[in-house]
Amino acid sequence: MTATDPALTALANGWAALYLLYGRIEAYIERALQSEHDLSVREYSLLDVLSRQHDGEGGHLQMKQVADAVVLSQSATTRLVTRLEERGLLSRYLCPTDRRGIYTDVSDAGLKLLQEARPTNDTALREALDEAAKNPELAPLVTAVEAMNRRC
Repeated sequence: MTATDPALTALANGWAALYLLYGRIEAYIERALQSEHDLSVREYSLLDVLSRQHDGEGGHLQMKQVADAVVLSQSATTRLVTRLEERGLLSRYLCPTDRRGIYTDVSDAGLKLLQEARPTNDTALREALDEAAKNPELAPLVTAVEAMNRRC
């Protein structure tokens, strides 16, 4: 294959469209969450992931697992956790079985903010997808995202 191979060009165009869709959705949700709840998309995602933890087997995530879930590096995740902890939205504690492990829980204030922000996030996502569906390059990707939702 050469750099001008039509298959590679199509693949690159597909990736560009996916990246464009992601960027538009993230920016749309970011504006809504910031203006209504003083939360970034990353902060919302972190609160959402951590709120799903439970006390059962494997129910609490270590920092690497949290980083993977919110698609950030471990150091960026640690900084994000620190910011939210300083705002009183999270708390950290040592793992009871491994003193080297640190777990993070959402505080009552964090759960309240997440509950308030969830409808904003969901509405902004729906609006961003509806807007993107008007673009012929993005419409097939929107259809694919919506199809994934129907399978869940």
